[in-house]
Amino acid sequence: MLSVGGSSRIFSLPVRGFCSVVIYRKSLPPVITSSPGNYLHRSGGGAHVSGVRALSGGSSDAAGGWYSSLADSTPVHLCEQLLVSVQEASGLPWWFSICVATLSVRTLVTLPLAAYQLVVISKVEALQTEISELAKRLRYEVSVRNQSVCPPARFQFKKNLRRIVSQLYIRDNCHPFKASLLVWVQLPLWISLSLALRNLSLDQSAAGASANLQGALAAGGALWFPDLTIPDSTWILPVCLGLTNLLIVEVFSLQRVAASRTQRLVLNTVRGFSLLMIPIAATVPSSMALYWFASSLVGFSHNLLLRSPSIHRLLQLSTPHSTSPYRDLLTAFIAKYHK
Repeated sequence: MLSVGGSSRIFSLPVRGFCSVVIYRKSLPPVITSSPGNYLHRSGGGAHVSGVRALSGGSSDAAGGWYSSLADSTPVHLCEQLLVSVQEASGLPWWFSICVATLSVRTLVTLPLAAYQLVVISKVEALQTEISELAKRLRYEVSVRNQSVCPPARFQFKKNLRRIVSQLYIRDNCHPFKASLLVWVQLPLWISLSLALRNLSLDQSAAGASANLQGALAAGGALWFPDLTIPDSTWILPVCLGLTNLLIVEVFSLQRVAASRTQRLVLNTVRGFSLLMIPIAATVPSSMALYWFASSLVGFSHNLLLRSPSIHRLLQLSTPHSTSPYRDLLTAFIAKYHK
């Protein structure tokens, strides 16, 4: 998840629903039994298939289409190479390597974009006083012209106001669309890294063709998730992911003193997606759930970092901000949830 100059965007990723299973022929038909470890064991053949493959079973023909094309795309393969290179260069366990790669990408790519977004939003907020003065002048001129000229004057002056506002955005180089640049970079990056980890975990990656990366991931976990190629059966990672995303949303909502009906609807929708991510994360390989949790955690820390007065002075923001943002945030949080 990303942090956006005090705001956050949370996105969910569909889980690929089709995996192939190799069936070993024996004289007796195999019996399928389930075990607590999220594996399917075939007693006749001795082969096992991870819970991810079992949950997403389907025909190979149906596996084609846009999802297969996306999972086999160049950005996903580049992310696979990035993850493998970080692990090989550092020599760290796979779970720690995933965290390091997540921190590096979020810090080197998305953090500068989040800071730029904060600058753009600050300039837009600083223009609101000037835009309000223009709007007052417009209302006065419209009221005069409507009495002496013609009714279309209102439309003409509104059109002129939009043109003047656009010129102000160009003058200060702060068109609001630039504030969405972070989303257009972070979302494809998040999807690509997620699919790259899925391909590596299910031995469907180009990077794993000449190396036993799936075996390394299977032994590269820690604590309650020793195998990164299967879902977290304890649900600890999915629940931590959902709670972190909810925390990000609540911190963002504290900035809105009097939220409009639309803003409340958007916040509730994002809260719903945060909760929806919990069962989704429980059905994907632990490597993906770990990446999602680490990404949300890093995004939350960047969110807090960008509230620092030192960062505001460094960015030379146009609008004044609190000199004690963390104490104000804690006070607002306590006031909202401990009435």
